[in-house]
Amino acid sequence: MTTGTDRPGRRSGPDGGGAAPGNGSVAPEIREEPGIPPAISAVVPPGHDYGDVYTLVTPGASDTSPEEWARTALDEVAGRKGWFVWRVILGLRLRRGPSPDRIAGWRIAERRDGLVLLEARSWMITGHIVVHVRGDEVSLATVVHFERPAGARVWSALTPLHRRGAPELLRDAHTARLRRGR
Repeated sequence: MTTGTDRPGRRSGPDGGGAAPGNGSVAPEIREEPGIPPAISAVVPPGHDYGDVYTLVTPGASDTSPEEWARTALDEVAGRKGWFVWRVILGLRLRRGPSPDRIAGWRIAERRDGLVLLEARSWMITGHIVVHVRGDEVSLATVVHFERPAGARVWSALTPLHRRGAPELLRDAHTARLRRGR
């Protein structure tokens, strides 16, 4: 398996997770996990080809459900750009429109206390996104299985974009939730 965690415990952000530039406030810490935590690996299918997990630390993270975090990050923050990457570049079969059983077109495969598992498939990959909330932490995991060699090539080309974008999704979802007072 290829993981996105070549630097365990690496912190994301311009200064490693400290002060936000220009405003003197403290930005939330975002770290890249050294592997896939047991709570997440318990819900994703075995034998995946790529996996990474980013965790945002913020007081009261668990005041918001995993599904609400996922809807904010994927529906609101990723929005059309996410849809373009997922649907057009990766060819994932996503359904448009609001639904209690889907988030940004991804099928909700499982809901557990503190966790939501999303799934989408294409002819070349199967993707899973897991949002896991516990205490003051919310984690975003991406797990990919290559259905064809083309999937490995396309995902390899997208990995640098993904590794920059996943922590930004968490940070921007956090900001959006703060603006709404959540």
